Amino acid sequence: MEQHHHNEKCQEVFALLSDYLNLELPPQACQDIAAHLAGCPPCIEFAESLRKTVQLCRQYQPAELPEPIGQEAKAQLLNAYQRMLSARPTAQLPRKDPDRSS
Repeated sequence: MEQHHHNEKCQEVFALLSDYLNLELPPQACQDIAAHLAGCPPCIEFAESLRKTVQLCRQYQPAELPEPIGQEAKAQLLNAYQRMLSARPTAQLPRKDPDRSS
């Protein structure tokens, strides 16, 4: 099997592939990408992989939604955040040189 060397067209196809699969490109751009895919097996494989991934993501539905975070957990998070902020060293702003105008 001959080794494939990606070229600028492959990179262009990769950059536009999501829009291509979502039919969000102008007709001429779609035709150009389709022509490239017809002769580039690695790009075909990548496009099919992305198409299947997108399809699986759209079909995925979690069995349960997580419960909202409780008031006690919110209070603990806020407390930890405030402790973290108070432990930070305070940054000193550079002093303005009175002889220099902004």
